[in-house]
Amino acid sequence: MQLILSDLGEIDTVAQKIIDYADNESIWLFEGEMGTGKTTLIKAICKQMGIVDETSSPTFALVNVYENEKAEEFYHFDFYRINDEVEAIDIGADEYFYSGRPCFIEWSEKIPSLTPQKNLKISINLDAERNRMISLSKHE
Repeated sequence: MQLILSDLGEIDTVAQKIIDYADNESIWLFEGEMGTGKTTLIKAICKQMGIVDETSSPTFALVNVYENEKAEEFYHFDFYRINDEVEAIDIGADEYFYSGRPCFIEWSEKIPSLTPQKNLKISINLDAERNRMISLSKHE
């Protein structure tokens, strides 16, 4: 599935389309260069999912835990600053990944052997006009 986000005023609509496409997928991999809007999109998705906690990039903490109004947990990872997969293992990433709870993972390419095979990949690229081209694909 392909989506185009040409104006940030449309981000909530795009976020809802991604949620609908994802169905009940728990592992969401966000890929894209620095500055393409991965964290911004995750914030919009969290808003649409009823997250009541403040959402922000877990760049230094590696993982943030959020709750929705039903006290269900959601996990947001940012592996940009890790040097190797051992750092992800040390925070118990695999336990989060196999918890069945939604996991939003930025920079998953830094932990290739830890990422579950069953996932939703969300790739974001900017075109020449700075539109965000969002590709969605499910992997079994």
